[in-house]
Amino acid sequence: MSNSIQDLKQLLSEAEVWDKTMEFKRWDFIKKENSTDTNLYFVDEGCIRVYFTEEAHEHSLYFGYEGSLISALDSFLSGNPSSLCIQCINKTKVRVISKTTFKAFLRQNSVASNLWMEALSELSLWHLEREKDLLIQSPKERYERILKRQPLLLQKVPHKYIASYLRISPETLSRILNS
Repeated sequence: MSNSIQDLKQLLSEAEVWDKTMEFKRWDFIKKENSTDTNLYFVDEGCIRVYFTEEAHEHSLYFGYEGSLISALDSFLSGNPSSLCIQCINKTKVRVISKTTFKAFLRQNSVASNLWMEALSELSLWHLEREKDLLIQSPKERYERILKRQPLLLQKVPHKYIASYLRISPETLSRILNS
């Protein structure tokens, strides 16, 4: 996870501005499809999957582990409903801060505001790399590139979700893992 996110998390903790801490069971939803969620979630324990559904197929977009910042960013930024789902892959504990509380904190703390801008820049670069990954023809090369950037993926996430994330079938992923 990026230093800017970890540093921002530290500042929020030191200032004690978290709105609440929440715990979820395996497969619980933090956010369901077509709902509005303007919270940011910092994962203390567990693993989270962010995905959307199209024609009964789930498409995994990204995962969050301990130390990650997770949100339905489109809903967080716009205040509108989002098709994204945020689901816990296992027992998960998160610290929650609402957009209102977060924005007030950023207005009062220039260091935190700069860290947030750095985090958004890093997120933009990450999304660009993710788009490149999806355009690579070879599933094996796609897998290797993603694994290099996210080594915890295989340890934390079930294979069927990794396959969805890579845009390949579970069978293709199995062949890659066994080769």
